[in-house]
Parts: sequence; C-alpha cells; structure tokens
Amino acid sequence: MIGDKLIITEFHKKSAEIIFNRLTEKHPGLTKPVAVSIAGESGCGKSETAHCLAEIIKSKNKKAIILGQDDYFKLPPKSNHNKREEDINWVGTDEVKLELMDEHIKMLKERNPAQIHKPLVYYEENKIGEEILNSENPDVIIAEGTYTTLLQNTDLRAFINRTYIDTKLNRLKRARDSQSDFIENVLKIEHRIISEHKKSADIILND
Repeated sequence: MIGDKLIITEFHKKSAEIIFNRLTEKHPGLTKPVAVSIAGESGCGKSETAHCLAEIIKSKNKKAIILGQDDYFKLPPKSNHNKREEDINWVGTDEVKLELMDEHIKMLKERNPAQIHKPLVYYEENKIGEEILNSENPDVIIAEGTYTTLLQNTDLRAFINRTYIDTKLNRLKRARDSQSDFIENVLKIEHRIISEHKKSADIILND
C-alpha cells in the first residue's frame, strides 16, 4: 500500500528471525517457492515483521515478495470506513478479496509466467490502482494482514499475539486510526473474529 509508514523495533526483528528459522527448518535451503502468512490485529506489527523477514531472506541470497492484505480490500480506505459506518456488519473477512490474494500466492509459488495484475491501494488518495507482478520468481512469498491465516496456499502461518488494546500506541504512531468509540468498536469486532484464527497458526509470536 502506497502511503503506509513502518516503525521497526527489536520485536519485529526478533519475530522475523523466529519465522525464518521455522521456515528453513520445514523447507531446508528454500529449494522451491514457499509462502508464509503473518496475521494479527491492527497495529500489532504485521507489516514491519514482513519487511524484516524479507530483509533476512534477501541477506541469504534468496528473493522475497510481500503481498499486503491492505491492497486486497474491496474498497479504498476512506470508502471502506464510510461503508462500515453505514453498516457495522461490513467489518470482517467479506471486506477483503482473500480468494484473489490466495490465487496470486498460488501463481507466484508455481512461477506462473502469466502477468499478475495485483491491486495497489493509494492510502492518501483513497483509491485502488494496479501493479503488475511480472516474472518475479520469488523464493518466499510473504502474505501479511489481519485475516491471512485463512489463506489456503501458505506453507507456514505466523500470528502476532498482540490485541488492539496492546497496540493502541503503535496505531497512533502510524496515524492509521483516529481514536473514537466507532473505531474501538471496529477493533473489538476484528478481535473477536481473529481470535478464532489464532488456533490455526503454526507460530504464535509474543512480546
């Protein structure tokens, strides 16, 4: 997503190391393309951890690509917020094109030569554009986002175990969420949904 801001800490670096070590235990040498999901609540550090993991992979002379769930929302950020205000039941997995994200992961793992037309969100402009992933041939596909534990084409699922209450300060620093009763209600709903996903994770990352 264009316009996102990352604040890297030691937690993200250590979490990335844990994920990489587990990944290489399961797939020594990374001899064929594999996919990792990094899930968790808003502000828990998914994007930062994904960035750190990609850096580790690159340092091992392997190629990584990050797919962010934020790019796969059906509506751009402000429009999605307005839709939630109109109907709070809009909050949840139906907001996201998870099937499309899963399809793109599959194509990247298979090194499908066809061009992948991936959505790309421009946060400030409140619009969804497009980028073409052409001949990327990654060794590791990193899928990060709230609901990415549900993706079917991943080989390792990581879950950052921080709730929206724990991450309030982080969200303020990234200026992603204004503080209001409505936003807190949205985060509570997401918390209830994603709490069920944690049991499907291969790795639980705690502070």
